[in-house]
Amino acid sequence: MEQRISIVTLGVADLPRARAFYERLGWQGQEIEQTVFFQTDGIAVVLWGRDKVAADAGVPDLGGDGFGGVTLAHNVRSRAEVDEIMAVAAGAGATVTKPAQETFYGGYAGFFTDPDGHVWEIAHNPGFTLSPDGSLILPDFGQAAG
Repeated sequence: MEQRISIVTLGVADLPRARAFYERLGWQGQEIEQTVFFQTDGIAVVLWGRDKVAADAGVPDLGGDGFGGVTLAHNVRSRAEVDEIMAVAAGAGATVTKPAQETFYGGYAGFFTDPDGHVWEIAHNPGFTLSPDGSLILPDFGQAAG
């Protein structure tokens, strides 16, 4: 199997509210059949009714309360870009759960949640390379160890 993520689908409680939030972040979406699609470099982020996602996956919809164990990370090229995106997110209605700060790995990151509680990390990690198109290139961790 190829190592690839093509689509991240976020189950949302209120599709128009969720779409408006992401568009306030500057994203441009397309809606078809009560589903909003955002092209984000090499993958798509999809907003779809939480109940519909649960039914499609054959799992119970346990509601939006509590941490679902998933975070979405947006890596950027600088600390200033982290601060800029965190400010835009807060202005768009995000809840900042952890303001941007130094990290244990020598980087700089902050966290926020969207209106449905999906957790986003905005991070600058000097150990990770971002290609010109924004694709993340992981280092060879075997070489770093030693």
